[in-house]
Amino acid sequence: MKNDVIIIGGGAAGLCAAVAIKRKNPALSIRLLEALPRVGKKLATTGNGRCNITNKNITEVRYHGTHPDFAMYALNRFGGKATEDFFNKIGVPFVFEEEKGYPASLQAASVVDCLRFAAKEAGVIVCTETRVTNIQLSGGLFKVIAGNMSFLAENVIIAAGLLSGGERLGSDGQMLELLKKAGFKTVRTYPAIVQLKTAPEIVRQLKGIKVNAEVGLKSGSKLLRREYGEVLFCDYGLSGPPILQVSGAAALAQSPVISLDLMREKGLDELTAELGERITLLAGRSTDEFFTGMMNKRLGQVIIKAAGYKLNMPVSALDKNAPQKIAAVIKNFSFTVTGNTGFINSQVTSGGLDTEQFDRKTMMSLDCKGLYAIGEILDIDGDCGGFNLQWAWSSALCAAEAIAGKGNKRNG
Repeated sequence: MKNDVIIIGGGAAGLCAAVAIKRKNPALSIRLLEALPRVGKKLATTGNGRCNITNKNITEVRYHGTHPDFAMYALNRFGGKATEDFFNKIGVPFVFEEEKGYPASLQAASVVDCLRFAAKEAGVIVCTETRVTNIQLSGGLFKVIAGNMSFLAENVIIAAGLLSGGERLGSDGQMLELLKKAGFKTVRTYPAIVQLKTAPEIVRQLKGIKVNAEVGLKSGSKLLRREYGEVLFCDYGLSGPPILQVSGAAALAQSPVISLDLMREKGLDELTAELGERITLLAGRSTDEFFTGMMNKRLGQVIIKAAGYKLNMPVSALDKNAPQKIAAVIKNFSFTVTGNTGFINSQVTSGGLDTEQFDRKTMMSLDCKGLYAIGEILDIDGDCGGFNLQWAWSSALCAAEAIAGKGNKRNG
């Protein structure tokens, strides 16, 4: 079965590439191979089911990898406006909440449906429950083997993703291993946009509490990254948007520590003075009620103990250094990172195919002409907030433009 293009992987990048190629060159025959019973399963879970489809602030600093600049041609060539135009044409208008873009339906499943409909309408042949086990070169064509079936193609696009979400979402990293065995260079993979584990003693006491905090990721005295937002204490460690944002950098850091500034709007001296006044005002209370009315009661009690004071003692018994000690804990509530909750809980995988082997304008292999790689399988990953889906769309549209252009030249 000869095809002009075979796409391996029916996720965000693969579906986008299939539709885009057909729109640019309807004469090309495209076959999409998906290992799961249906396409787009991982895409349907993104953004807590709402699908954060893009972001208005696409800059290099929001992307990571050995060579993050590799992504910038695609992200500039097919940025937010091109993405919005593409999705408008398949029935998905956008709405924005500040810088984050979503489908107007606020349903990730509807994005999958519209990509499916567009692929079917364009004549893309979609084969589900078709797991690719090998790719060979045969007579100048690619021979893609899936079990007891084989398909021939002039072009192959690898859009298989990596490990995030686990096998239930079709993420087993099999294609990366296959390409590695074929001689492609790879970069070590690790989970990113994932919850962080810490020593359990303190976080278990705070399980379920949410606080707005400035999150600093540190290694020794060096500040590696800073984010602000809602932090969730869990029995295993820490979660919430700012924790997810710094998790990728934490995986690479030596002895990483998360520092929470629980009152970033106040400087240390200002907070120390305020706490001194509070001690005077509330001298008749016990220390376990000292923060009642100022912050979450349970959190306040943990802070008192972390500052070195006992609960159930009179506030009036606190020594003269108490305001400064307690303020120091509030401004630098620290947790040593012991790990993360793994690929199955991560939103994206860092690492993958070394981008130095690919043309940043077309996503084609420099050594294996006609073989393209797009989306997560490349060593590019973005921050939380629509950046990874934008990379999926941008890299897919670059590959689609290149392949459709080759077909047009041939047909012309």
